[in-house]
Formats: sequence, structure tokens, C-alpha cells
Amino acid sequence: MPSATTASAEPSTPPALRSTLLSWLAVLSVMMGIFAIVTTEILPIGLLTSIGQSFTISDGMAGLMMTMPGFLASISAPVVTVATGRIDRRAMLGAFVLLLALANFLAAAASSYWMMLVSRVLVGITIGGFWSIGAGLAGRLVPSRQVGRATSVIFSAVPLGSVLGVPLGTFIGSLASWRTTFLVMGVFALSVFVLLVLALPALPPERATRLRVLNTMLRNVNTGFALTLTFLIVLAHFGTYTYVTPFLQQVTHVSPALITLYLLVYGIAGIVGNFLGGATVARYPRGTFAAAASMLAGATLSMPVLGRWDWGAMVLLMVWGIAYGAVPVCSQTWFAKAAPASPEASSVVFTASFQATFSIGALVGGMVIDHASPSTLMPLGGCAAALAVLVVGFHRMRRITWPETDQASRLD
Repeated sequence: MPSATTASAEPSTPPALRSTLLSWLAVLSVMMGIFAIVTTEILPIGLLTSIGQSFTISDGMAGLMMTMPGFLASISAPVVTVATGRIDRRAMLGAFVLLLALANFLAAAASSYWMMLVSRVLVGITIGGFWSIGAGLAGRLVPSRQVGRATSVIFSAVPLGSVLGVPLGTFIGSLASWRTTFLVMGVFALSVFVLLVLALPALPPERATRLRVLNTMLRNVNTGFALTLTFLIVLAHFGTYTYVTPFLQQVTHVSPALITLYLLVYGIAGIVGNFLGGATVARYPRGTFAAAASMLAGATLSMPVLGRWDWGAMVLLMVWGIAYGAVPVCSQTWFAKAAPASPEASSVVFTASFQATFSIGALVGGMVIDHASPSTLMPLGGCAAALAVLVVGFHRMRRITWPETDQASRLD
């Protein structure tokens, strides 16, 4: 029998603390999965010109690398959610991260542009599947009083992808090559897979989302406004930001070595916008969305004029980053308020609409930039963002109320 002195010397972790640490490690693993996905999805923005030169294609054609994932994600989000409703969610998340690693390795080894596009198809499937499952897992990983904080941690992966992922990937590409960047992302995805397997508990499905639930939600008037707003604001952003590197090089005349700095400034501003939007959107959903859309419209409309100078482009990218940083949380909040009783269904519709518009924006922007110029493209995006402001005003003018009856949701 051990003595009292020996027993007291043995370190021990209280069960409650150990459980809390494991829960937050699980949250971190989901956040890292989304970070890997977001970074891989938007990585071509910083590498667009170098990839296009490798395959001897135009910037507009290279933009298909952004179009393909969004298009596939919009399809895979509802399909995967419905089809895999009875499969353990940990197994599904692990499978999607392995698919992401495969996509990155395929991109690194691509000998032709069509192989690159195949890799982007795999990225799109991963986005739709992982987001639809992972975005709503906070409530199953931590106690109810910590769900809000856990959700914020998971969604912080979106701006972090812009702040750390894309600038770092662009920097690696400038030092070595764009293929090295995708190779590094493949290795990173494998490490995330290991973390997911070790950290996540078994997650058997609780209640499968059926097509009829999605159909019911789509007939909701607030869902219709959420879809319209998401279409306009995401179209405005990705129709222009996808081609921000050509703009900075051709109009602002920024050297390739400094592109990383400009993208980093944008990403840091995006984190600020994410927290600002998250702090205000629950209480003022319309006002927060209108402010974000107004700032994005102002930045893109001014870019052809003020963006000709280094200081002007830098300031406008900061405004742009703050504005778009608030958009994902604003859009998701609108969908969640439209269907508070069906959180997984709202997550699916949010993911599908967001990614579909992401794809359309990159495609339309590519067509414009191939037939005009980056300076022509920017104001078109600004007009789409300005329309989003008008839609928010129309929603308020119609006095449309949210399904919730809490005071906070009616103060806007």
C-alpha cells in the first residue's frame, strides 16, 4: 500500500479538467480541418499568375481553379449530408481530410491543367462534405454553456486561412514553386487527419437531415432573403478578390515578392472583421450585414482609382478585409434565424449557396478579366455589393420578422 507521502506526490488531473481539455482538443481538430480546407480552396488566389504561366493559360482560365471547388461543394453539401446520415461523423470527417490530402498531392504532381482541375474537383467534394458536418458539431463536443465560444473557435479558421494560409502558401511558392506549396498542404492535411482520429470521440448520427426539411426551409421568406444576400455579397467578393493578384501586379505594379504582404494585411483585417461581425450580428443582423456590404462596395468601387498607388491599394484592402471578414458569420446567422429548429439544414443551405456563388463569382470574374481588365472588374463587384445593401433595406422596409421572438433579434 503506498504511503500518504507517495500518493500525494503523484500528479493527477481532475476528471472534469481532463474531460474539458479533451473536448477543446476535439474542437481544435475540427477548426484545423476547416483551416486546411479554406487554405487549400483559396490558395490559387496568391498563386494564380505562376500557375497560369506554368500551363500557359490566361488568368481567366486559371480562375477555373476557384470555380471548380465551389461548384462541386454546392452539390456535395446536400447530397453528402442526406446520403451519409447514418454514418459516424468522425469517420466521415477523417475520410474527407484524407481526400483533401490526396487532392493537394495530385495538384503538386499535375503534369497538365486538366489534372489540376481534377484535384480541385476533389477539393470541392471535401468542402461540401466537411463543412456540412463539421460546422454544427460544437454542440456535441462541449457543454451547452460553451457552444457559442466553441463555434467561434471553429469558424475562426475562415479568416485564419486568409491571414496565415494564403500568404504563407504564396511565400513558399515564391521561394520554391507553387507545386511545393501544394505538397506542404498535403502533408499538413495528413497531420490534421491524425489529430482528428486521436481527438474526436465517436459521433454517431443523431438525426438525419431529409430532403423535405431542406425543401421546407427553402420556401421560407427569410431564407429567400438570406439566399439573395449571400448571392450578391459572395458574387461581389469572389468575382473580384479571385483576381486581386493580377490587379496588384498590373495596376498597382506591386512586385511578386510584396504580394504576400498585401494579402497578409487583407487577412489580418479579415480577422478583425470576423470578430466585429460576430459581436454584433446576433443583435443587429440587418445593420451588420448592411455595414459589411457597404464597406465592400466602397472598397471595390474605389480600387481602380485609389488602387493605382501602393498606399491606396493597402488601405482599400484593409477595408475590404474587415468587410468580408464579417460576411460568413452574417450569412450563416441569417440562415440560422430563418430556420432555428433545423440547424443542420440551415448549415447545408448556407454551405451550398455560399459555394455555388463562390463558383459563379470566380467564373464571371474570369470572363470579364479575359475580355477587359482588372480595373473594369472591380466596379462590377462593387455594384453587386451595393445591391446587397438595397436588399437589406427592403427586408427592413417590409418589416419582415424573424421566427424567433427574443428581444435581441427584434432590436435591429
